[in-house]
Amino acid sequence: MMDRLSAAGPSQGARAPSGGSEDAPTPSVGASIVADAGQPREGRLDRTVTEVAVGVLIRPDGDFLLTSRPAGKVYEGYWEFPGGKLEPGETVEQALRRELHEELGIDISEVQPWKVEIVDYPHALVRLHFCKVSSWRGELQMREAQSFAWQRLPVQVTPVLPGTVPVLKWFAEERGFRGATHSTG
Repeated sequence: MMDRLSAAGPSQGARAPSGGSEDAPTPSVGASIVADAGQPREGRLDRTVTEVAVGVLIRPDGDFLLTSRPAGKVYEGYWEFPGGKLEPGETVEQALRRELHEELGIDISEVQPWKVEIVDYPHALVRLHFCKVSSWRGELQMREAQSFAWQRLPVQVTPVLPGTVPVLKWFAEERGFRGATHSTG
């Protein structure tokens, strides 16, 4: 996994982002995680940060939802927490509600902002706004033909998207879990 992911600094705590700031230029130097570090970055130093709302859905038994990236998308088949890009003028919560309805067919109740992490992928520099969600209405529908799996540590699905790894580490810290949080093979 070291060729896929390298740490470049500490993660950031949760904060209330301003909506629609996805065009603000930010150099990749500030990224907490650099995915596929040996590959060139698209856009070089003038890359803009893409703001992304991410839902960490947690059932009462503590299991959490991972979904696979759909066919035709970058990192196709990798497992991640569901969510998507903020549209201009949207808040993180608005984007998360829209994305989870569009992707999974559910309507979420309370959204708890949790952590923020910057990930530098070869194709994009993203700021991931992770939010815990413990209540929703509707049955899961994989509207983008993706797969889903309820998981606990260590997760059994592979491969795991680099931006997902910090969440697994945060869960391990919160839950007192010791050992590998996921398979790197």
